[in-house]
Amino acid sequence: MAEVTSVRPLTGATLEAALDDVARLRIEVFRAWPYLYDGDLEYERSYLQSYRDSYKAIVVGAFDNDCPIGASTGAPLTDHADDFAAAFQGTGLDLSQIFYCAESVLLSDYRGQGVGHKFFDQREAHARAQGFTKCAFCSVQRPADHPMRPATYRPLDTFWKSRGYEPLPGAIAQFSWKDVGDKGETLKPLQFWIRDL
Repeated sequence: MAEVTSVRPLTGATLEAALDDVARLRIEVFRAWPYLYDGDLEYERSYLQSYRDSYKAIVVGAFDNDCPIGASTGAPLTDHADDFAAAFQGTGLDLSQIFYCAESVLLSDYRGQGVGHKFFDQREAHARAQGFTKCAFCSVQRPADHPMRPATYRPLDTFWKSRGYEPLPGAIAQFSWKDVGDKGETLKPLQFWIRDL
């Protein structure tokens, strides 16, 4: 088995240097089920600039020696207010108190070594240090009978619940992206999960 040798926050020049690697990892990992994301490097570079520019954001990298093999991102939910405000309408939650754990990507050869927990540990610790009282993330919702769903697919719900997260009723975001094999973008629902810090 390939070995993860370190999981650490990336800041300053180290973060700047890693952004293209994070973009490539996102494209590779999110191409698989359930995201099926047909990614574009230029879009990814633009998207990731927000993590470089927000002083309250965090990017955590996972490495096999010096080779980046995974990454996890987080930022104040208010940095994404335009995208997520509608999903939180009617929840009564103060968005300024929520830290958004945006995504975690890890090459398949390195899974099963506890990296997912380390990604959450470091983002949650960062959120607490910044004064946030809740953490949230969202997961794409796909039909159970989707033709591209692998027979061996195991949802991450049990892992997320073990971290203290629960689905937030009614908090569904809508995002568009191009699925692998499609000609254009289509809208997908994403369910928010949340926990107290």
